[in-house]
Amino acid sequence: MGTIRDHPELALFLCVAAGYLVGKLRIGPITLGGICGVLIVSLLLGTRHVTVDDDVKTVFFSLFIFSLGYMAGPQFFSNLNRKSLRFFALCVIELVCVLGIAYGLAKGFDLDVGTASGILAGAATESAVVGTATESIAKLSGLTADQVSRYQGHVATAYTVCYLFGLITIVLFTSQIMPMLLRINLADASRELWEKLRGGTSGLQSDEREALPGTVGRTYLVTVADGSTVGELRAARGGQITVEGIKRGSRLLTPTPGLKLVLSDLVQIVGRRSAVIAAGREIGPETPAVPGLDTPLAMQQVAVTEKATHGMTIHRVEQTHPEFREDGVYITDVLRNDQHLPASADTVVQRGDVLTLVGARGGLNKLVARVGAVVKNDTTDYIYLGLGIVVGSLLGQIVIRAGDIPMSLGTGGGCLISGLVFGWFRSRRPTFGAFPPQAATLLKDLGLAVFIACTGLSAGPQAWPLLKQYGALLPFAGIAMVLVPATISLIVGRKLLHIEKPLLIGAIAGQQCSTPAITSITQVAQSSVPLLGYTITYTLSNFLLPLTGPILVGVLGS
Repeated sequence: MGTIRDHPELALFLCVAAGYLVGKLRIGPITLGGICGVLIVSLLLGTRHVTVDDDVKTVFFSLFIFSLGYMAGPQFFSNLNRKSLRFFALCVIELVCVLGIAYGLAKGFDLDVGTASGILAGAATESAVVGTATESIAKLSGLTADQVSRYQGHVATAYTVCYLFGLITIVLFTSQIMPMLLRINLADASRELWEKLRGGTSGLQSDEREALPGTVGRTYLVTVADGSTVGELRAARGGQITVEGIKRGSRLLTPTPGLKLVLSDLVQIVGRRSAVIAAGREIGPETPAVPGLDTPLAMQQVAVTEKATHGMTIHRVEQTHPEFREDGVYITDVLRNDQHLPASADTVVQRGDVLTLVGARGGLNKLVARVGAVVKNDTTDYIYLGLGIVVGSLLGQIVIRAGDIPMSLGTGGGCLISGLVFGWFRSRRPTFGAFPPQAATLLKDLGLAVFIACTGLSAGPQAWPLLKQYGALLPFAGIAMVLVPATISLIVGRKLLHIEKPLLIGAIAGQQCSTPAITSITQVAQSSVPLLGYTITYTLSNFLLPLTGPILVGVLGS
């Protein structure tokens, strides 16, 4: 133990490794998750008086909160519109409920500011609140250094217990109980909604893939279309196919619109499967792949920057951009934030979405130039990253007084806002400021894990006395602060906002920022449909909930 005390880096990464191992333990459909596991291990190790410098905690929390904001920025600003207003109402319900309940418990049970903040963070299953609250406690006037340390320790302990009960409650309530209250089979309802979104085609199970993909390539031997031109062939199918190559004897010909087909030509057709099959009946029999004629399709990931495209459905985007039909380009995937959405005809495209486009290289390049820019996320722009964190840290130093109450975003709140803005601006100008999703996820997860480990180590000595004092209250608070806002959102979402049931269940998991909940929901639904609601509320709550920490600390500490 002496070696660990003398080398804090050993303590930190031991907490991370052992914590994520503990987090893999599964009880039924519930897993603790790595962050809760890290906090449990660090609290236990902290009882042996192992400490880490507070500056380490601040640095890693800054990395975490900026990365979180950066990843959510494009969709956060895209969701500030009338169409998302009904989902925004669910986030407001969550915000008001958790703040009100935490404040009521603090006054009713005479809780100190640290315990109340830990209850808020844990029951709302929002780890970022731990950082914003502990930082705000350190800035309270009139507290001694020992009081600050004790209250910050109470944040971590209360968070651990409430998070555990809050996590179990939100997972079971959303994935198991809500479908029963709504009187639906979640898998059937999701499949029906997805079928509606896809224009009448059936949806897929989560472990299924299309046996008959929509975009295909075929090679035909000309026996029927002798004398027809390439342009006539395409026009007959409404532009839903492209002729990628023609082989005449040993020569490969360029398929210009005026080129006439002759008997025994080999023609490669690419397009929507139904149109390709229909074209084949007009050309001749299908043949095996022909060497030299099998033209590969190009693929590009494109960030949508075109203002006119924002808010359009995929069907409308394809109608307004003739390159899709003329050059045989197809949208095969939509990536929003870190979630993959179905590339169905009714899926709405937003600025900042990353579209996967597949088709002929020439048409693909023309289309990319119109709708956005190719995503180049191979290396991190450290100038942009560093500048963003500097701006966030400076923003967090601004203090505004509401009467006698000093209000400050702190480093956490400042870096969150900075991350949102920098991420949003990057989506508008994707030619600079690269921060690859894998790198952002690494900094986000590692930054939070190290911050939580530091918090748990410092809180270890105060953990047992707090549990003895408020043992029964903490589990109750964790359950109540999930059920109250979730139940209100369920009623409001159906009766007043008329949100589709699978989307509503996903949105309620998102307002709680609960990744384990949406994971369990999609497993029960056997579909990604609930993610369509989850991504909106998750993005908004990721910004709003961390701000509740400074608000509660400011009100209780005044």
